[in-house]
Amino acid sequence: MKKIKVDFDLCESNAMCEALAPSHFQIDDDDYLQVLDENVTDEDLAVVEQAVASCPKSALSIVDA
Repeated sequence: MKKIKVDFDLCESNAMCEALAPSHFQIDDDDYLQVLDENVTDEDLAVVEQAVASCPKSALSIVDA
């Protein structure tokens, strides 16, 4: 199993990840990133990889659980 890891010190809540993988990421009303589902399945790996790659601050990664 793989999981999403966020470096909140780098994250600027640009919402690129939310746009690409809304089932995993959401920007809350205070403009902070919330990880809705940290688990990455084989079915959603490609979408989450796209979201991770789109992060302008490289604050996201996928790690082995």
